[in-house]
Amino acid sequence: MVYMPTFLLILNPISHIMFRVIFIFLGFISIGLLQAQNAKKIDAYLSVKAGLEQELDYVVILQHQPDVRPAAGIRGKNNKAAFVYQTLKKNADDSQQTLTTWLQANKIYYEPFFVVNAIRIKSKPSIMWLLAEMAEVKKIIPNFNLSLERVEEEKTVISREIKPEWGITMIQADSVWRLGYNGQDVIIGGQDTGYDWSVSPLKQKYRGFINDSIANHNYNWHDAIHEKSPLAGDSLNPCGYSVKEPCDDSNHGTHTMGTMVGQDSANLIGVAPGAQWMACRNMERGNGQLSTYLEWFEWFLAPTDLNGLNADVYKAPHVINNSWYCSTEEGCNPDNWSIMETVVENLKASGVVVVVSAGNSGPSCESINAPPALFEQSFTVGATMVNDTIANFSSRGLVNIDGSMRMKPDVAAPGRGVRSVIRGGSFAAYNGTSMAGPHVAGLVALIISANPQLAGEVTLIETIIKTTAVPKTTNQDCSGQSGQMVPNPVYGFGRINALQAVEMALNTVPSSYEEVENYSDWHLFPNPSSDYINIIHLAKPEKPFHATLWNKAGTRVLQKYCAGGPCSIDIGNLPSDVYFIELQNDEVQTVKRFIRAK
Repeated sequence: MVYMPTFLLILNPISHIMFRVIFIFLGFISIGLLQAQNAKKIDAYLSVKAGLEQELDYVVILQHQPDVRPAAGIRGKNNKAAFVYQTLKKNADDSQQTLTTWLQANKIYYEPFFVVNAIRIKSKPSIMWLLAEMAEVKKIIPNFNLSLERVEEEKTVISREIKPEWGITMIQADSVWRLGYNGQDVIIGGQDTGYDWSVSPLKQKYRGFINDSIANHNYNWHDAIHEKSPLAGDSLNPCGYSVKEPCDDSNHGTHTMGTMVGQDSANLIGVAPGAQWMACRNMERGNGQLSTYLEWFEWFLAPTDLNGLNADVYKAPHVINNSWYCSTEEGCNPDNWSIMETVVENLKASGVVVVVSAGNSGPSCESINAPPALFEQSFTVGATMVNDTIANFSSRGLVNIDGSMRMKPDVAAPGRGVRSVIRGGSFAAYNGTSMAGPHVAGLVALIISANPQLAGEVTLIETIIKTTAVPKTTNQDCSGQSGQMVPNPVYGFGRINALQAVEMALNTVPSSYEEVENYSDWHLFPNPSSDYINIIHLAKPEKPFHATLWNKAGTRVLQKYCAGGPCSIDIGNLPSDVYFIELQNDEVQTVKRFIRAK
């Protein structure tokens, strides 16, 4: 407030008039500054559209986004999920009430979300500007379009022998089956173009399957496509909209699910054929919107019946597979990425592993440049070929578009010439990181089936997969990062190895189940081994230690200082026998046994 002494006003009437003029002028400035501040809430892309279109489709992000990170300290996947769901739902119900009441009173279309505290709205531009003035509104962004990672069909002749597909044997998933673990009691979630649930390799793997003529789609299927995409052309969707049972409008979803769980008497195409699947359609012939993605992420956090009611977090999947990206041309940009990143973080906090394809924009460096592949919390997967080298199309890191220089991808998996089932029960081989991601999702199922205590322990599962990956190097350097290092921006930590991952999982007890005492819970892998062993402590992997190897006669044969795990020790020159390894740091000393195999 501008203050003027009373005696001046009394002594000088002209000054009194000038004061009133100045006061009014300052008031206009304050209003202008407030309007400018409110205008900053509106995404620049959306501001431009406001001057060109009569109706806008946008998402309002509210100020308060709850912190669900404490879920990391909660024991058990179901308990984590319940905490996250209750926290997010209560926050949304409380903080959205004033705004939704106003929208109802003014007969404005809206769709509320709780997986992130946001509301989708369709209205005239004038309504959007009014909303920007509300204190509870943090940001208004376009309901931008998202797209499927495009794949190409492999034209080479594919063998039809009854044996596991090449990608399955490459990652040694079939060896895991022989140990008795094939994904049993694990639920995989797919979001894509939809799914043909009736094809032979998938039908009996569907969680809703009862018999050949009956299925229960409640909690097992959700269709987030309620209208035709503006990018899908003039024709109507072949599946229709808001459908009540799984349907695939363009093959991609069915193919990816086949790689995750598919199997019948003549086709061994799935990494985890003992797992069950549930699914959501979030793309209309390869085209989605931010709102459809928020809807299915929310449904995977707390699945509902076909009417969208009676949410049940205990029916959520253990892992989900993602093969999509958003482009700047459609309004997706660094200013509005945070909403999707928050959603990924919240789903992970609930105990769901979020597997993401790296993209097909290689071979250039820094080509991992769009959500969700670039997010730190996404488990990002590049694609390899049958000769176990990186596919030319596989996107590379480092992530430079947001200035983070983040190391991506995390790992790589088979993604070229991957044969799987498509609509109607036919088979095709596709190329793309969309084919690589499902191998990793299947691996997550194998890990959890081998050690159910790992369910919900997302960071631990990801650490196991990265640590046990086959290290891969390249002559391609990216952003100053050598391709000869591991991890690197081409392969990440390397090509996944299901057998080694499951063997490590079998020897892993999450700290949430058993408190780690005296830093004594070390892990050695592979064991037995013929060439090298890795050592890591999952609770404190960065802590340095000394490793000393002894033979059965008590003779010291090797000693190494490790700056932190995983630490690799070459044992290739040692005779085949049983050895003991002493691990010591400034806190504790322990001894483990390992076998140098032939």
